[in-house]
Amino acid sequence: MKLAILSREPKSYSTQRLVEAASARGHEAMVVDHLHCNLVLEKGKPGIIYKGQRLEDFDAIIPRIGASVTFYGTAVVRQFEMMKVRTAVESQAIVRSRDKLRSMQILSRAGVGMPKTAFTNYSEDVPAMINQVGGAPVIIKLLEGTQGLGVVLAESAKAAQSVIEAFHNLKARIIVQEFIAESKGADLRAFVVDGEVVGAMKRQGKEGEFRSNLHRGGSGTLVKLTRAEKAAALLATKALGLGIAGVDMLQSKRGPLVLEVNSSPGLEGIEKATKQDIAGRIIEYTAHLAVKKERKPKAKKEHEQVDVQSDMPGVQ
Repeated sequence: MKLAILSREPKSYSTQRLVEAASARGHEAMVVDHLHCNLVLEKGKPGIIYKGQRLEDFDAIIPRIGASVTFYGTAVVRQFEMMKVRTAVESQAIVRSRDKLRSMQILSRAGVGMPKTAFTNYSEDVPAMINQVGGAPVIIKLLEGTQGLGVVLAESAKAAQSVIEAFHNLKARIIVQEFIAESKGADLRAFVVDGEVVGAMKRQGKEGEFRSNLHRGGSGTLVKLTRAEKAAALLATKALGLGIAGVDMLQSKRGPLVLEVNSSPGLEGIEKATKQDIAGRIIEYTAHLAVKKERKPKAKKEHEQVDVQSDMPGVQ
């Protein structure tokens, strides 16, 4: 197989492990910086130009699209899809997962457990918003935040109101979530590939830190998920249409609560915690996608329009 790994960081642990895993299985893997791709659109012949050369003959791609470049990154993935190249993670699924509000709406509809969450269009009735998620303390998150950035713990109603009003004055979009005290600064990361949990770890925040992200100094250790935790991770991944995902959950008195579903989860923490070849599972899944036989679609008449629908009525 000829695979393309869309990554801006060829020397990162995740990218190098994917290249190694592909090579070990006899595949050719090329790292492509998606921000350096030029997209060519013409009738019946979409193309991608990279470093002056047209990208051709790829069997499949593995997107590693950073949150800050979601718009252009997903455009590149979509271009490969138009070129009939299989992708380990579909462009629309990446878009769903990156929009925190949209993803939580989809998860809520699918019956996935989650912390109580509130969103408002700069409402002046901040106390009511705080009460809607159970009162202080509360977690306040920027919709565009990632890796623990833009996440604030407000321990009192007064502090929460000050933070929310400050974000509103800056015209920043936020969500407010209930604080799950019993999680004690820890969460679970379940790594899902092709509808199966292939690894899981417990991430513990450093002392005095409520965020458990490894990028914020947290540590990851091997953990065995309960049946309910596995079910929650798989349901969340399926609801968002992701072939590969890192599902972050809190352990609570009422069962697992999903915080976020990451469409480009890092491999270093999970592989070191589990001692599993997660990169190999991703390569095997991607190669399997590439060899799947597709039914030839019926030709559309020129006057027919493509029916494009959002995942939820009224949600774009």
